[in-house]
Amino acid sequence: MESFRFRLAALVMRHRGLTAMIFVLITAFFAVGIRNVELKTIFSDLLPKDDPFVQVFKDHPNFGNPLTFTLMIKHKNGDIYNTETLSKVWQLTRDIDLAPGVDHDQILSIATEKARYAEATPYGIDMRPLMEDHVPSTPAEIAEFRQRVDKSPNARTFLISGDETATLINATFIEQRLDYGEAFKYVHGLVAKYKDADHDVYMAGQPALTGWVYAYESQMFWIFAATLGALILALALYMRNVVGIVTPIVTSLVAAIWGFGFVGWLKSPIEPLLMIVPLLLVARSFSHCVQFTERYYEVYSHVGDRVKAAEITMGVMMAPSVLGIFTDIVGIFLIAIAPIPAMERFALFCGFWAIWLIPTGVVLISLLLATLPAPRNVDRLIGKGQTGGLHHGFQSLLRNIAKLSYGRTARFTTVIVAVLAVVAVYESLQIRIGNPVEGSNLLWYDSEYNEAVREINAHFPGVNTLEIVLEAKNPNDPARVARQADTVMTMMRLQSIMEQGANPPRATLSFADYLMEGNRLFAGGNPKWLPLDPDNAATNAAATAVTVGSSSKAFSHVIDFDQENSTVSLWYKDNKQGTVDAALKAASAAVQEVGIDHDKFTVRLGTGTIALQQAMNEVVERFHWVIIGLLNLVILAGCSLAYRSLVAGLILLIPVNLANFILNAAMHLIGIGLDINSLMVAAIGVGVGIDYGIYLLSRICEEYHAQDKDWGRAITASLTTTGKAIMFTATIMFIGILPWYFLSGLKFMADMGLLLVLTMLINMVLALVVLPLLVWLVKPRFVERKDLLVGEGVDLSQFTAEGQHDNSVPGHLAGAMK
Repeated sequence: MESFRFRLAALVMRHRGLTAMIFVLITAFFAVGIRNVELKTIFSDLLPKDDPFVQVFKDHPNFGNPLTFTLMIKHKNGDIYNTETLSKVWQLTRDIDLAPGVDHDQILSIATEKARYAEATPYGIDMRPLMEDHVPSTPAEIAEFRQRVDKSPNARTFLISGDETATLINATFIEQRLDYGEAFKYVHGLVAKYKDADHDVYMAGQPALTGWVYAYESQMFWIFAATLGALILALALYMRNVVGIVTPIVTSLVAAIWGFGFVGWLKSPIEPLLMIVPLLLVARSFSHCVQFTERYYEVYSHVGDRVKAAEITMGVMMAPSVLGIFTDIVGIFLIAIAPIPAMERFALFCGFWAIWLIPTGVVLISLLLATLPAPRNVDRLIGKGQTGGLHHGFQSLLRNIAKLSYGRTARFTTVIVAVLAVVAVYESLQIRIGNPVEGSNLLWYDSEYNEAVREINAHFPGVNTLEIVLEAKNPNDPARVARQADTVMTMMRLQSIMEQGANPPRATLSFADYLMEGNRLFAGGNPKWLPLDPDNAATNAAATAVTVGSSSKAFSHVIDFDQENSTVSLWYKDNKQGTVDAALKAASAAVQEVGIDHDKFTVRLGTGTIALQQAMNEVVERFHWVIIGLLNLVILAGCSLAYRSLVAGLILLIPVNLANFILNAAMHLIGIGLDINSLMVAAIGVGVGIDYGIYLLSRICEEYHAQDKDWGRAITASLTTTGKAIMFTATIMFIGILPWYFLSGLKFMADMGLLLVLTMLINMVLALVVLPLLVWLVKPRFVERKDLLVGEGVDLSQFTAEGQHDNSVPGHLAGAMK
C-alpha cells in the first residue's frame, strides 16, 4: 500500500500539466451547473415520509393547514368597532387575496363571506355574512354589526378577541404555487402598509416564519463573506507565505464549485436553513489543507525541492487524509437514513462535496504545492532554531499540554477526565427533544415574528392547532358521512373529552358546533335546543339548515367540499414541547375512548402544527442514537482496518464520543433543544473529532519509532507538530464562526455557529489531551508496527537540497516507513 501511494504521487508529479488540465475541465463542467442552483424550501419535503401524522396531513391538507399566514389587526386605544379599523380589515382582506400563491377559497376574516351570523325567520334560518357587501360606516351600522357578531359564536371566539380590541385574518396558500420569499415580501408589505399610530398589525404562521429565513438570506451571505475573510486573514497571519495562503483557498474554492455544481446539474433545491453545513465543509477543507501544508513545510525544509517535497508529502499524507475525509463523508451520508426528503437531498449535496475533498485535498493541493513559489519562512513555521514568535508560542504551549498525558501527571488527568465524562453523560441525557420556546427557536425571542406569536396567543386561542380527522371509509358514499349522526356525535364526544381533560385546549371547533347553533335557531332560539338528537334525521336537518344558500367552501376548515371527511380542531396556547406532548397524550386517549373504527368512518390522529411538529421530533428521537451508533460502527471498522487493530478504533472513538456528550450537555445548559438540525451538526462533529484523532494518532505511531520507543517523547513530538496544526485550525474556526452568534438575525444560525465553535474546541481539547492520554495508559501494540496503512513516516535522510544522502536529518522526521 505504501509503495502504491508513493508511485501514485510520483505519477501525478511527472504528469502535472495533464493532471492540472483534468482539474480545469472538471471544474469548468461543474461551474456551468452552478447556474441551476436554487435555495428553496419545500414544506412537505421537511416532513418525514413514514410518519402517520404526515400521512394524515397529506390526505387532508385543508384541515389545520400550516401553510397559513395569520394576521392580527389590533386597535391600540379602543375596540375594533369603528369605521377606520373595520375599513382596514375589509381592505387588508381583499389585498391579501391578491397575494401570489394564495388559495382564494381559504381566506377567513370578519370581512369575508365565510364569517357568518344566523338568525331564525318565519321561513327558516337565515345565514348571512357579518359585513355583507360594505364596511359599516355609521353609528347605526356599526351597532348592527356588533349585534351580528353576538349572533356568531365562532366569530366571537376565533376572529374577534375577548377584549374586542383585535381581529384576525387567515390566508392559506397552495404549496405548489407558494414562493416563500415572494409571498412573504408581499404580505409583510401589507403589514407595514396598514400599521399606523392607532393600529398594530402582527404576522405569524409557518409561511411567515420561513419567509423570515428568506429575508435574512442576504445577511447570511454577508456573514459568510465576513467569516471567510476572517479565516483567510488568520491564515495569512499564521502562514505568511504565498503557498500557505493560496493553497487552502484554491483547494476549498474548487471543492465548493464541484459541490454546488453537482446539485446544480441534478437540479436539486437546497434548503436555506441548512446552509451552515457548507461553511463547515469549507472549514474541513481548510483543516485538511493546513495539516497537509504543515507536513509539506517539514519535508521541504530537508528536501529543498518543492516538487520532490510535494511528491513525498502526497505519498505520506494520502492515507490519513483519505481516512479523515472518509469519516466526514460517512457522517454526512448517514443523515440520509432519516426519512425526510429535504435531508436526503442535503446529505447528497454535502456528501458529494465531502467526496470532492479527496481529489482536491490530496491531488490538487499537491499540484499547487509543487507549482507555487517555495516558502521562504519554513524554519520559522516549523519552529526550527527560534525562541519566539507565534509558532514557537504554539509549540511551547503544546509541550506543556503534552505533559498532562504521560508520566505521573497522567494519573491526575485521568481522574479529571473520568469525572468530566460522568458529568457530561448525565447532563447530555437531560437534553430535551423539540422546541423549548413559545413561537420559534429559529428567531430571537424579541424578533418581530415571535412577538407576533405571543400577541396572537394572548388575544386568541392561538396559532397552534391539533386536528383529529374523521375520515369516510367510502369516498363516494352518497350519504355524506360528515353530517351523519354517528359522525357528529363522535365529534362532540371528542370535544367534550378534550375540554374536560387534565390539559384542555384553549378552544375546540367542529362541524357539530355549527349544527348545534342551527338546531337552536331552528327550534325558536332557546339555548336548551342546542343539543342535537342522536339520529340521522336531526343531524341532516341541522346540516341542511346551516348550509343552505352557502357554499360548502365556507365550512372547508371543518368539513371537505363533499361533506364526507371532517375534523375536530383543538387550539393550544403555544408549541413548546411540553404542550405538544400533553396535547397528543390527551388526544390519543380521547381517540381510544371514542373508538378508531366506526361503521362509515375512521378516526385518525392527527394533523395541524402540533402533530407535524411532533412528527419531526419523532425522527430525532428514532434516529439520533441510530445515526451516531452507525457512524461509530463504520468509523470503528475503517480505523481498525487502517491501523490493523481494533484497539486503535476504540482509542479514536472514545474522545470523539466524549466530545459528543459534552456538546449535548452544553446544548442543554444553554437552552438549545435537540432537533434534526442540531442532530446533523452532532453527526458531522463526530467526523471532525475523528479527523483530529487520525492525524495525531498517525503521528504518534511515526514518532514512537523516531523517538527510540519513548512514549512521552513521542507524544510531545506529535503534539508540537501535528497538534500545532490541529490547534491552529480549531482556533481560526473559533475566530471565523463565533461572530455568527452576535451578527445573525436568525437565532438558528447563531446557535449553529455556537455549536460549531463548541464542536471544534471540544474536539481539539480532547484530541490533544484525552487521545494521547489513552495511548499512554494502554500503550497499544499496534504503534510498534511498521506496516500501518496510515503510517505518516518517511525516511528523509536519503534526500537533501541537492538530492544526495544526508545523515543529519533529525529523528522526529525520519519515520519508520522506508
